[in-house]
Amino acid sequence: MNLADIRKFTAQLAPRILIHGAEGVGKTTIASKFPTPIFLRTEDSCPARLEINSFDLIDNFADLRSAIGALAFEQHHYQTVVIDSLDATEGLFWDDACRSQGWSSIESPGYGKGYVIVDTWWIDILKGLEFLRHRLGMSVVLLAHSAIETINDPRAASYTSYQLRLHKRARGLVQDWCDAIGFLAPDLHVQSEDVGFGKKRNRADGGSQRWLHFEARPSFVAKNRYDLPAKMPVPKDFSYEALAPYLPSQPSAAIDGKPDSKPTQQREVTHVHSVSRNL
Repeated sequence: MNLADIRKFTAQLAPRILIHGAEGVGKTTIASKFPTPIFLRTEDSCPARLEINSFDLIDNFADLRSAIGALAFEQHHYQTVVIDSLDATEGLFWDDACRSQGWSSIESPGYGKGYVIVDTWWIDILKGLEFLRHRLGMSVVLLAHSAIETINDPRAASYTSYQLRLHKRARGLVQDWCDAIGFLAPDLHVQSEDVGFGKKRNRADGGSQRWLHFEARPSFVAKNRYDLPAKMPVPKDFSYEALAPYLPSQPSAAIDGKPDSKPTQQREVTHVHSVSRNL
């Protein structure tokens, strides 16, 4: 390494985006709008009337690694890989760690050591996704459910916040790895109403408009490396075109900033089928 190796660099690889929110708020539907997505489903959560391309339901760590390997080494045309969902995937990691270590539960080692050891499983999968991103120029979309947790901030009194429904160690790994984190939620209005005897109570009223938040607030975790707007409306006819102007314009496979000479087209994976649910 010497000074001759210095060059200008900017974000040019395909994005790594995480979307979290409550159950049924529309995370899977948004992911389906990304360019030519292939889903790795670790939970059975495909909405009604939505058709996606997916492997069979993945219920163990070995099959998840195998699916990523198929995308890495078999020919296919997919441009986006989606994991749905991270919290279900974490359960697969725990199960595999318990099986390989002879534990009855992830808590068996005591003192949180089980969660530390499971870091290896997370890193293994993130490296596989990074391979798809670097070598094939594939975008990565991770979906997760939100959980309300208490935040103890030294600068203020304790408060609650929407966080990823993951163990704090896994949460740290995933949040650091992603380029953008969006919190998907509908409008929320708090109304005060009279209940008699001079008393009032607050009632939450959700609107019909959903928003994808990319700027972190004390009330939720978010992240933004792409100068995305603080929040973006998500109508029923939401299109990837709303996100595209903010993401790398021409995601290209690159290693150490140098374009890969291998084409990213004409890729075909076997053992993939369309999944849909109809009412």
